Amino acid sequence: MAAEPSSKRFSWMKIAVLTGAVVAGAGVAIGIAVARDSGGGSPAQAAPADAGTTWPAGTRRAPGFALRDQAGRTISLRSLRGRTVLMAFIDPVCRNHCPFEARILNEIAARSPAGSTPAIVAVSVNPWGQAPANLLLDRQRWHLRPEWRWALGDFETLSKVWQRYAIGVQVRTKTLGGVAVHEVDHTEAAYVIDRDGFERAVFLWPYRTADVAAAVRRVSP
Repeated sequence: MAAEPSSKRFSWMKIAVLTGAVVAGAGVAIGIAVARDSGGGSPAQAAPADAGTTWPAGTRRAPGFALRDQAGRTISLRSLRGRTVLMAFIDPVCRNHCPFEARILNEIAARSPAGSTPAIVAVSVNPWGQAPANLLLDRQRWHLRPEWRWALGDFETLSKVWQRYAIGVQVRTKTLGGVAVHEVDHTEAAYVIDRDGFERAVFLWPYRTADVAAAVRRVSP
Protein backbone atom coordinates (compact mmCIF):
# COMPACT_ATOMS: atom_id res chain seq x y z
CA MET A 1 0.00 0.00 0.00
CA ALA A 2 1.36 3.42 -0.88
CA ALA A 3 2.25 6.04 1.67
CA GLU A 4 -0.68 8.00 3.03
CA PRO A 5 -0.81 11.67 4.00
CA SER A 6 -1.04 12.31 7.72
CA SER A 7 -4.69 13.44 7.64
CA LYS A 8 -5.77 10.31 5.79
CA ARG A 9 -3.85 8.15 8.22
CA PHE A 10 -5.70 9.62 11.21
CA SER A 11 -9.05 9.06 9.47
CA TRP A 12 -8.12 5.47 8.70
CA MET A 13 -7.12 4.77 12.30
CA LYS A 14 -10.31 6.38 13.55
CA ILE A 15 -12.40 4.07 11.42
CA ALA A 16 -10.37 0.96 12.12
CA VAL A 17 -10.51 1.17 15.92
CA LEU A 18 -13.78 -0.57 16.59
CA THR A 19 -14.86 0.96 19.85
CA GLY A 20 -15.00 4.60 18.81
CA ALA A 21 -13.48 7.96 19.54
CA VAL A 22 -12.49 9.46 22.85
CA VAL A 23 -15.31 11.57 24.22
CA ALA A 24 -14.34 14.87 25.78
CA GLY A 25 -15.00 14.97 29.50
CA ALA A 26 -14.89 11.19 29.98
CA GLY A 27 -11.71 11.23 32.01
CA VAL A 28 -8.19 12.08 30.87
CA ALA A 29 -8.07 11.59 27.09
CA ILE A 30 -5.08 11.62 24.78
CA GLY A 31 -5.15 10.99 21.03
CA ILE A 32 -7.85 10.15 18.53
CA ALA A 33 -9.43 6.83 19.40
CA VAL A 34 -9.27 4.01 21.91
CA ALA A 35 -9.83 0.29 22.02
CA ARG A 36 -11.34 -0.90 25.29
CA ASP A 37 -8.75 -2.75 27.32
CA SER A 38 -9.89 -2.91 30.93
CA GLY A 39 -12.05 -6.00 30.99
CA GLY A 40 -15.49 -7.08 29.90
CA GLY A 41 -16.62 -8.32 26.50
CA SER A 42 -14.58 -7.51 23.44
CA PRO A 43 -16.23 -6.93 20.07
CA ALA A 44 -12.73 -6.74 18.56
CA GLN A 45 -12.30 -10.49 19.10
CA ALA A 46 -14.85 -11.14 16.38
CA ALA A 47 -13.51 -8.49 14.00
CA PRO A 48 -11.53 -9.26 10.84
CA ALA A 49 -7.79 -9.18 11.44
CA ASP A 50 -6.08 -6.00 10.34
CA ALA A 51 -3.70 -6.74 7.45
CA GLY A 52 -1.81 -3.53 8.19
CA THR A 53 -0.92 -0.32 6.42
CA THR A 54 2.58 -0.08 4.90
CA TRP A 55 4.82 2.69 3.61
CA PRO A 56 7.85 2.77 1.30
CA ALA A 57 11.33 3.09 2.74
CA GLY A 58 12.46 6.57 3.68
CA THR A 59 9.05 8.27 3.64
CA ARG A 60 7.95 8.33 7.32
CA ARG A 61 10.59 9.00 9.94
CA ALA A 62 9.53 7.36 13.22
CA PRO A 63 9.16 10.04 15.93
CA GLY A 64 12.00 9.90 18.40
CA PHE A 65 11.77 9.54 22.17
CA ALA A 66 13.95 8.78 25.16
CA LEU A 67 12.37 6.77 27.98
CA ARG A 68 13.67 4.22 30.47
CA ASP A 69 13.49 0.44 30.31
CA GLN A 70 12.76 -2.09 33.04
CA ALA A 71 16.39 -1.97 34.19
CA GLY A 72 16.40 1.83 34.45
CA ARG A 73 18.50 2.28 31.30
CA THR A 74 17.65 4.86 28.65
CA ILE A 75 15.82 3.43 25.65
CA SER A 76 15.44 5.35 22.41
CA LEU A 77 14.85 4.57 18.76
CA ARG A 78 18.16 6.20 17.91
CA SER A 79 19.97 3.67 20.10
CA LEU A 80 18.30 0.86 18.13
CA ARG A 81 19.39 2.04 14.66
CA GLY A 82 20.66 -0.88 12.64
CA ARG A 83 17.91 -3.21 13.96
CA THR A 84 14.32 -3.69 12.94
CA VAL A 85 12.03 -2.59 15.76
CA LEU A 86 8.60 -3.93 16.67
CA MET A 87 6.98 -1.22 18.76
CA ALA A 88 3.67 -1.77 20.55
CA PHE A 89 1.71 0.15 23.17
CA ILE A 90 1.05 -2.05 26.18
CA ASP A 91 -0.55 -1.73 29.63
CA PRO A 92 1.66 -3.65 32.11
CA VAL A 93 -1.35 -4.59 34.24
CA CYS A 94 -3.69 -5.43 31.35
CA ARG A 95 -5.16 -8.92 31.38
CA ASN A 96 -7.33 -8.51 28.26
CA HIS A 97 -5.79 -7.87 24.80
CA CYS A 98 -2.22 -7.00 25.81
CA PRO A 99 -1.16 -10.57 26.72
CA PHE A 100 -2.27 -11.72 23.25
CA GLU A 101 -0.28 -8.92 21.62
CA ALA A 102 2.74 -9.87 23.71
CA ARG A 103 2.45 -13.47 22.54
CA ILE A 104 2.43 -12.41 18.89
CA LEU A 105 5.44 -10.13 19.30
CA ASN A 106 7.35 -12.86 21.10
CA GLU A 107 6.46 -15.45 18.47
CA ILE A 108 7.76 -13.19 15.70
CA ALA A 109 11.06 -12.69 17.52
CA ALA A 110 11.35 -16.41 18.22
CA ARG A 111 10.80 -17.34 14.57
CA SER A 112 13.17 -14.73 13.12
CA PRO A 113 16.46 -15.94 11.60
CA ALA A 114 19.58 -15.50 13.69
CA GLY A 115 20.99 -12.05 13.13
CA SER A 116 17.62 -10.62 12.03
CA THR A 117 15.70 -10.77 15.31
CA PRO A 118 13.75 -7.54 15.80
CA ALA A 119 14.00 -5.52 18.97
CA ILE A 120 10.67 -5.36 20.81
CA VAL A 121 9.81 -2.02 22.41
CA ALA A 122 6.69 -1.98 24.57
CA VAL A 123 5.72 1.63 25.29
CA SER A 124 3.70 1.78 28.49
CA VAL A 125 0.22 3.28 28.36
CA ASN A 126 -0.22 3.00 32.13
CA PRO A 127 2.29 5.02 34.16
CA TRP A 128 0.56 3.86 37.37
CA GLY A 129 1.11 0.16 36.59
CA GLN A 130 4.88 0.15 36.05
CA ALA A 131 6.00 -1.17 39.45
CA PRO A 132 8.86 -3.67 39.18
CA ALA A 133 6.62 -6.39 40.62
CA ASN A 134 4.14 -5.89 37.77
CA LEU A 135 6.87 -6.03 35.13
CA LEU A 136 8.31 -9.18 36.70
CA LEU A 137 4.88 -10.81 36.69
CA ASP A 138 4.46 -9.92 33.01
CA ARG A 139 7.82 -11.46 32.17
CA GLN A 140 6.80 -14.67 33.89
CA ARG A 141 3.19 -14.89 32.68
CA TRP A 142 3.81 -13.63 29.16
CA HIS A 143 7.11 -15.53 28.74
CA LEU A 144 8.82 -12.39 27.50
CA ARG A 145 11.93 -12.87 25.41
CA PRO A 146 15.26 -11.08 26.00
CA GLU A 147 14.47 -8.81 23.03
CA TRP A 148 11.54 -7.31 24.96
CA ARG A 149 12.24 -3.91 26.52
CA TRP A 150 9.69 -1.74 28.23
CA ALA A 151 9.67 2.00 27.50
CA LEU A 152 8.51 3.63 30.72
CA GLY A 153 7.95 7.13 32.02
CA ASP A 154 5.57 9.47 33.79
CA PHE A 155 2.23 10.52 32.32
CA GLU A 156 3.46 13.78 30.84
CA THR A 157 6.45 12.16 29.13
CA LEU A 158 4.57 9.13 27.85
CA SER A 159 1.63 11.19 26.59
CA LYS A 160 3.92 12.99 24.15
CA VAL A 161 4.95 9.63 22.68
CA TRP A 162 1.32 8.45 22.45
CA GLN A 163 0.37 11.59 20.57
CA ARG A 164 3.25 11.29 18.10
CA TYR A 165 2.15 7.76 17.23
CA ALA A 166 -1.61 8.49 17.11
CA ILE A 167 -2.27 6.31 20.16
CA GLY A 168 -5.46 7.18 22.01
CA VAL A 169 -5.33 6.74 25.78
CA GLN A 170 -8.31 7.28 28.07
CA VAL A 171 -7.91 7.19 31.85
CA ARG A 172 -10.73 6.92 34.36
CA THR A 173 -9.79 7.43 38.00
CA LYS A 174 -11.89 5.99 40.81
CA THR A 175 -11.39 6.04 44.55
CA LEU A 176 -11.92 2.69 46.24
CA GLY A 177 -11.38 2.48 49.98
CA GLY A 178 -9.47 5.73 49.91
CA VAL A 179 -7.13 4.48 47.18
CA ALA A 180 -7.05 5.99 43.68
CA VAL A 181 -7.50 3.32 41.00
CA HIS A 182 -6.76 4.11 37.35
CA GLU A 183 -8.56 2.28 34.56
CA VAL A 184 -6.88 2.66 31.16
CA ASP A 185 -8.35 2.18 27.69
CA HIS A 186 -6.04 2.62 24.71
CA THR A 187 -5.47 2.09 21.03
CA GLU A 188 -3.95 -1.35 20.47
CA ALA A 189 -1.36 -0.85 17.74
CA ALA A 190 1.99 -2.24 16.65
CA TYR A 191 4.48 -0.45 14.41
CA VAL A 192 7.28 -1.97 12.33
CA ILE A 193 10.25 0.40 12.16
CA ASP A 194 13.17 -0.35 9.87
CA ARG A 195 16.87 -0.30 10.70
CA ASP A 196 17.16 3.30 9.46
CA GLY A 197 14.44 4.55 11.81
CA PHE A 198 11.53 4.83 9.36
CA GLU A 199 7.99 3.57 9.94
CA ARG A 200 7.22 0.80 7.46
CA ALA A 201 3.94 -0.65 8.74
CA VAL A 202 1.28 -0.26 11.41
CA PHE A 203 -1.23 -2.86 12.60
CA LEU A 204 -4.31 -2.31 14.76
CA TRP A 205 -5.64 -5.06 16.99
CA PRO A 206 -6.69 -7.67 16.12
CA TYR A 207 -3.74 -8.55 13.90
CA ARG A 208 -2.17 -11.84 12.86
CA THR A 209 1.31 -13.12 13.59
CA ALA A 210 1.83 -13.98 9.92
CA ASP A 211 1.00 -10.46 8.69
CA VAL A 212 3.28 -8.70 11.15
CA ALA A 213 6.06 -11.26 10.61
CA ALA A 214 5.85 -10.70 6.84
CA ALA A 215 6.24 -6.95 7.36
CA VAL A 216 9.27 -7.56 9.57
CA ARG A 217 10.85 -9.84 6.96
CA ARG A 218 10.37 -7.25 4.23
CA VAL A 219 12.38 -4.64 6.08
CA SER A 220 14.96 -6.81 7.85
CA PRO A 221 18.47 -7.26 6.42
